[in-house]
Amino acid sequence: MVTDFSAWSRITRYAGGLLLLALCGCHPAAAPAPPAQPPPPVTVAHPLTKEIVDYDEFTARLDAIHSVDIRARVTGYLQKVNFKDGAEVKAGDLLFIIDPRPYQAELDSAGAALDRAKTQLALATNDNKRAMELFQSKAVSAEELDTRSKNLQVAASAMKIAEAVVETAKLNLDYTNITAPIDGRVGRAMVREGNLVNASGSESTLLTTLVSVDPVYAYADVDEATVVKYQHLDKLGLRESAGQIPCDLAIGSETGFTHHGVVDFVNNQIDSKTGTLSVRGVFPNPDRTLIPGMFGRVRVIGSGKYTGMLIPDYAISSDQDKKIVYVVGADQTIQARQVVAGQLVDGLRVIRSGLEADDLVVLDRLQIIRPGMPVQPKEEPLKPATETAHP
Repeated sequence: MVTDFSAWSRITRYAGGLLLLALCGCHPAAAPAPPAQPPPPVTVAHPLTKEIVDYDEFTARLDAIHSVDIRARVTGYLQKVNFKDGAEVKAGDLLFIIDPRPYQAELDSAGAALDRAKTQLALATNDNKRAMELFQSKAVSAEELDTRSKNLQVAASAMKIAEAVVETAKLNLDYTNITAPIDGRVGRAMVREGNLVNASGSESTLLTTLVSVDPVYAYADVDEATVVKYQHLDKLGLRESAGQIPCDLAIGSETGFTHHGVVDFVNNQIDSKTGTLSVRGVFPNPDRTLIPGMFGRVRVIGSGKYTGMLIPDYAISSDQDKKIVYVVGADQTIQARQVVAGQLVDGLRVIRSGLEADDLVVLDRLQIIRPGMPVQPKEEPLKPATETAHP
């Protein structure tokens, strides 16, 4: 058999070309790379600069300046309750009436006994006078004169006793009308009309309680380290207070310290068990919003004046126990600054150190930015938190 090598060669080259085309069709050309994303825009602002005074806050308990337990001072049946539970009363207002009739009878009896004692004293005085005249004329003996003189002394003592009994009877009669000893707010009546009240010393019947309402005390415990700090500030003259230390009070859900008073008492020793010093402030209470027994927050001046930076709370990030603020550098990249945060002033957080006035603080996109990341800063003026919302 004769083979046509030339034809076979052409067939082979043709098949190879088809195979090459098939292989090329299975691997298309690579797509071009996507364009680079532009840096994300961020809102930035310069911190506000303000002269700051730091305040220290302490938990406080309110207490009445005067608190009185109203108790019965004589025994008898309660005749009348003369006030409304929880009402404000003035000193001298009538609160309770105990049946006065037995004590009026005692007073009448004591008055009669006093009249008799006065009569006996007058009789003894006349007898003694006559005895002295008769003794001068030797008509009576010295023994008789001495007896009549002693009778006069006995009659005088009996009249004093009778006067004391009358005074006691008057007091007991007065005690049947129980009045308010101070201005204040009365509690509820513990006993109602018709019940027997007892006046047996320490077990006397408690009728109600009465507390003063304006002003009120606020007691707080200050730790030893803070006390030493205050002593240092006072020596340097950084807490000028014209002889009195001002203090402010907030109660309940109040966000501001709207009640203003002064520190009027500092204890004479630190409690060795708690390491704290008891301090008391006194606060006016004209609108009666401060109620004895309430808990609140008291603040006092805790530093001298210094220049601080103010930024929103939401611009501060936390890294474990560190506080971080992101700023935009001159090369428009993110930089992290570790800061020391202070109190709130006008709704903004005081930054005691770590920021400068010309820094551009990042206010948004804090979840996506990282140190060294390029950004497009958009500067806006910073306003107090009461005028701007969280972005």
